Amino acid sequence: MATDTLKSTSSADSATGGLRRLLLDNGALSALIVLVIAMSALSGDFLTTDNLLNVGVQAAVTAILAFGVTFVIVSAGIDLSVGSVAALSATVLAWSATSHGVPVLIAVLLAVVTGIAAGLVNGFLIAYGKLPPFIATLAMLSVARGLSLVISEGSPIAFPDSVSHLGDTLGGWLPVPVLVMVVMGLLAAFVLGRTYIGRSMYAIGGNEEAARLSGLRVKKQKLAIYALSGVFAAVAGVVLAARLSSAQPQAADGYELDAIAAVVIGGASLAGGTGKASGTLIGALILAVLRNGLNLLNVSAFWQQVVIGVVIALAVLLDTLRRKAGATPVAGASQGGKGRQAATYGLAAVVTVAIVGATSFLHNGSSSTANPKVGLSLSTLNNPFFVQIRSGAQAEAKKLGVDLTVTDAQNDASQQANQLQNFTSSNLGAIIVNPVDSDAASNSVKAADQAKIPVIAVDRGVNKASVDALVASDNVAGGELAAKSIGEKLGGKGKIVILQGQAGTSAARERAAGFAQGLKAYPDIQVVAQQPADFDRTKGLDVMSNLLQAHPDVQGVIAANDEMALGAIKALGSKAGTSVSVVGFDGTPDGLNAVKDGTLYASVAQQPSQLGKIAVDNALKALEGKKVEETIKVPVKVVTKENVAGFTG
Repeated sequence: MATDTLKSTSSADSATGGLRRLLLDNGALSALIVLVIAMSALSGDFLTTDNLLNVGVQAAVTAILAFGVTFVIVSAGIDLSVGSVAALSATVLAWSATSHGVPVLIAVLLAVVTGIAAGLVNGFLIAYGKLPPFIATLAMLSVARGLSLVISEGSPIAFPDSVSHLGDTLGGWLPVPVLVMVVMGLLAAFVLGRTYIGRSMYAIGGNEEAARLSGLRVKKQKLAIYALSGVFAAVAGVVLAARLSSAQPQAADGYELDAIAAVVIGGASLAGGTGKASGTLIGALILAVLRNGLNLLNVSAFWQQVVIGVVIALAVLLDTLRRKAGATPVAGASQGGKGRQAATYGLAAVVTVAIVGATSFLHNGSSSTANPKVGLSLSTLNNPFFVQIRSGAQAEAKKLGVDLTVTDAQNDASQQANQLQNFTSSNLGAIIVNPVDSDAASNSVKAADQAKIPVIAVDRGVNKASVDALVASDNVAGGELAAKSIGEKLGGKGKIVILQGQAGTSAARERAAGFAQGLKAYPDIQVVAQQPADFDRTKGLDVMSNLLQAHPDVQGVIAANDEMALGAIKALGSKAGTSVSVVGFDGTPDGLNAVKDGTLYASVAQQPSQLGKIAVDNALKALEGKKVEETIKVPVKVVTKENVAGFTG
């Protein structure tokens, strides 16, 4: 009897230990399964064919970048430059194919060569220059981004139609970016598992000195490893630009962190020696499922960053636990190990389908709602102007009984494309979009049009796509008013500087065009400097401080928004409002307070709360099938100390 009890206990312990080992060996896969089940239970819009394809598309660019980063991390390195290299490669392709008439095939090869060249420079600095990988790739991050801005002159470049098809679908349902992701994933798995350089990566990451003593040419291998990372970055850049129909000089900003996160979540160790392509793919899918699901659940973009940070920390913690528990390393694997891994993935797929299928019954018949649903995608919520648009929209939605979902694209055209895709695949009646870039939003708006979802553009229009209405002030006309204000204040002569907005954004281009047009009426006003400060108050302070060193006698400042104007005022100190007149743009609360105080001479106010209110009104009209005007102009107004008291915004 005692023997039977002992055997039973041992068997149970063995089963528990086996399950524990299975979960530890496949922590990322377990996390992905749990996430899919949880999102399916929480949102009835998650488990649809269109939305699952959206998840694949949204994971594609991060996954392709991450496959290249996997090579580097397996060899105990790091590559912070992949996002900027992706943007540079796409810019080279678009610039050479459109501006210089280079055949598209050769332009694509130039883009790939650009990625290889950037990778080789990284590898040379690390292997032969003895620079730490962090420093070398950080330098390349800045160089590649700067070159992208120089080549494009800060503006998006339209992509050739033949390359833009990479962002389309095959057969009307299978997205090409997903196919490219799969192909690049298979290539990465082949390199890691079946080639000499793949084995070298594991050897260098496991013990670089031992690899060198065993006869491995470590320096040359590092050159090849970083060159491979550059190739994958170039492919990712082309896929991303194809989705947006244009090469954006600011594209993929911060994507290197997502790529590294995907690799780590997938089970690779930053210490090197472990990692695999399948784990990286799972890591990228986890990030995509998280963002997609949290968008569908209307979770703030700020909290999304918190959640993703927690997931990354938990992934590293799991890696530590796995090592302490003696779990199977994820480097090379035997044929038997690969067979067990395939069986594990197959079993996981079966279990996931079964549980998700069961949870889908929770949402049968429960998707209807009494309130109309509208989605609002804002370019950023890090700017008071757009915060006021949101406030106006939310107040009107509450008044009209509209269920309003608000997302923040954080000035990332690709992230906004993802959000608009999520809106389209969800049960929304109408979409309001404030584009990060007017060209980049076109494909997403076209998809909404095909789904018969009304689209209202607010503040900025959408090029090459049809919207039901545009609710906006005229940025060019506003820029002209700003120029007229400073011209009249200075009596038609003097020296001024212009603080430009974020390079590549339509608002920055249009306001700059307005400034230039308005200043033509004042030939005796000299623009001594024009510099971008990215719509940011801190950068406005820094840039203005620098310009004052070269131009201490400046008499006026035009800033493309109030935030930069407030930074300039801080740099000017006692000169602001006395010997130097500053004109801002937007009419934000802080800007209006500065006008009252006399430090800001004027602000070209666009009444952002009214923009949000009118956008919701027209979205509801379009949703109900009522006729809406194609263009609804909200008047801009120059607010000075004389009329600020009566201005409400």
